[in-house]
Amino acid sequence: MSENKVVLSVQDLSVHYLTQRGALKAVSHTSFDLHKGETLALMGESGCGKSTLNLALMRLLPGNARVPNGAIVYTRRDGSTVDVLKMNQDRLRRFRWSECAMVFQAALNSLNPVLRVRDMFYDTARAHGETNHHKVRRRALELFRKVRLDPERVFNAYPHELSGGMRQRVLIALGLLLDPQIVILDEPTTAVDILTQRTIIDVLLSIKDELNFSIIFISHDLSVAAEMADTVGTMYAGEIVELGPVNDMFYRPRHAYTMGLLEAIPRLSAGAEELTSIPGSPPDLVEPPSGCKFHIRCPFATDICAKETPPMEVVGDGHSAACWHADQVYARALQFTGAES
Repeated sequence: MSENKVVLSVQDLSVHYLTQRGALKAVSHTSFDLHKGETLALMGESGCGKSTLNLALMRLLPGNARVPNGAIVYTRRDGSTVDVLKMNQDRLRRFRWSECAMVFQAALNSLNPVLRVRDMFYDTARAHGETNHHKVRRRALELFRKVRLDPERVFNAYPHELSGGMRQRVLIALGLLLDPQIVILDEPTTAVDILTQRTIIDVLLSIKDELNFSIIFISHDLSVAAEMADTVGTMYAGEIVELGPVNDMFYRPRHAYTMGLLEAIPRLSAGAEELTSIPGSPPDLVEPPSGCKFHIRCPFATDICAKETPPMEVVGDGHSAACWHADQVYARALQFTGAES
């Protein structure tokens, strides 16, 4: 993380989906800051609200979604701020891609199969007022080199002529076309082989440092989060329940759910013992449980966990957690990881 400037501040954000049974609380009272040059990873089970949160940041939520409370404060390059939720459609159109870009998970579905890659770059630039094809082509070829693609071949190719890893890197290059401050990545290494995954990680690390943008990315692969992220947030049932520096999150977690995720990871040093999984299933978000939403599945749970919602409290330098038994989780983590206190 190169600077301390906050480029995006999410404040008490909630997102509900309207269903026949009632409001499904996909994101609940979530807050965090993203700094210039920082990589923030969001991890958690499927359905915990990670993708909904990222779609809300871009205001790309479906028609049945509502935002009952919260603010998404974006800081422009000139230092002025604006709430993304209050932008009009014209301002929002300029915000997307030129200031905040999103790279979606399914690379093949995100690229138009009947257009060459070059045409998608030209169309994206034209939508934001850039009609000089020579300038767009020069920028595209430069980005292709940065993401380790053959520039001329890829620029003139159709999506089906490229491998999955190549298409993913085309999307990354397309996301960077207009030099945004923030890039949101939804599972950038999913559905590719391990060697391609390695290439994508290396590409992201190198171009982030070179171009100095900020990243928010979703990943079910905790090893990818450990390698790429400066800061990690654990999401459970629509809430960020723990947020902290990557080393603290992986070696000194303070929330029982984060601890459960770490214990479920296969270890190279492990013997023939079985992996520890988190029992039960995620809660119903139309009628979520009282107190801590994780208490039904938590090995540390006591009566207070079922009755009262734990507040998000500072537990270390830049490290916060919402757990009534953070000290017990910490002791268990030190024993599990072998880290020093």
